[in-house]
Amino acid sequence: MKLWIPKNGKFFSTIMKGSVAFILVFVALSQATFVQQFEKLNRARNNFDGKIWAVVVAGSNGYYNYRHQADTCHAYQVLRNHGIPDEQIVVMMYDDVANSEENPTPGILINHPNGPDVYKGVPKDYTGKDVTPENFLNVLTGNSRAMLGTGSGKVIKSGPNDHVFVYFADHGAPGLIAFPTSELYKNDLNNAIETMHQRKRYKQLVLYVEACESGSMFDNLLKTDINVFATTAANPSESSYACYFDEKRKTYLGDRYSVSWLEDSDNENIEMETLHKQYEVTKKKTNTSHVMQYGDTTISHEIVGFFQGEKPSALNNAPLPPIYDDVPSPDVPIHILQRKIELATSHDDKLKYKVLLEKEQEIRRRISWTVETIAFHSTEGDIGLTELTTLSKPSLMDMECYKAAVQEFDNACFELDDFEYGYRQIFVFGNLCDAGIPVKKIMSSIRIICH
Repeated sequence: MKLWIPKNGKFFSTIMKGSVAFILVFVALSQATFVQQFEKLNRARNNFDGKIWAVVVAGSNGYYNYRHQADTCHAYQVLRNHGIPDEQIVVMMYDDVANSEENPTPGILINHPNGPDVYKGVPKDYTGKDVTPENFLNVLTGNSRAMLGTGSGKVIKSGPNDHVFVYFADHGAPGLIAFPTSELYKNDLNNAIETMHQRKRYKQLVLYVEACESGSMFDNLLKTDINVFATTAANPSESSYACYFDEKRKTYLGDRYSVSWLEDSDNENIEMETLHKQYEVTKKKTNTSHVMQYGDTTISHEIVGFFQGEKPSALNNAPLPPIYDDVPSPDVPIHILQRKIELATSHDDKLKYKVLLEKEQEIRRRISWTVETIAFHSTEGDIGLTELTTLSKPSLMDMECYKAAVQEFDNACFELDDFEYGYRQIFVFGNLCDAGIPVKKIMSSIRIICH
């Protein structure tokens, strides 16, 4: 196809002038938009005269949960590299992974295959038995008196002009997130946030939560008028996902939601990027679960740097290549053992891992059977209530009933920190409570079945 151009060239000249004019207008509009964004950013900076405080928490222990402590250490590195001083960052993690006998690189944790060490230099504010829901809430609300003699004693000393950032990674279940030996319930977390608001302990508060059913911590509960914005790895009724299996370490190095925002913060200009942009990037990359947002979503138009540090990062690392090998977090022990069987170089090792896999599958069957039997006993075999063992999203209208049942199950049947598959089944207790089954009846059934 030939383009017809008059011999005098006037037509061609007219077209070219029009194209140049369009380009100039487009450039002018782009520059105007950039100027507007820059001016908006400067106005926001001028209105922000406080400090940035942060709490980062890994709630699990055990080498197979490597990823949670790696995520948390990476979060610390992001905050530190962007200029937040150590005295304004509190780190809570069990700290049993980096120097575990199973770790082939003692004293080193990585959050991506062939990635950099994220463990070096991380403060040990609260480790081991000090990583509890109670201590976390005391740290968050600035209760320094309660933390005297515990760990570093460091708490968030934030005030009305400050921004607070919270990151948490571990297991979860409807209405709770797990710590090494106990659980934090949604009512307790939201009450602590309300207390902070009433005491003017922040200007804006942002929470990022990595856990299964993490959306249930805020769904229909987090207020929209107290300057709090939260994002979660999953909606109220689904798993979050682990990723980055490492053949040398024989475990998963990260969680999909977490590495998505962490790697974004490593590589993007977070002094300009908005929280909403980071949420969208994380949502797009987390294609295995539904990344959610709650609370005051207008805060998402603020700059990421206002919560993760405004200083340009000194890191010059090239972006790490994307790897998608995601598995549901509850199934990580199964997948690790299956991979160990595949990688085993001797018959004895292969047999050993097969036996461990069979034991893991058997304990899961026992947990499921136990919960179903408790439900049958609690409802006295009422066939009309059989759906209570299948509906996975309880409304949790009676949190006290649910909390009591979960704690009784943990004490009498399976310790949830040792048998984490139990977190996948305790939704049934929420359903029993929602159905109006008396908590005494549920707890009696638990004791009878698990005697």
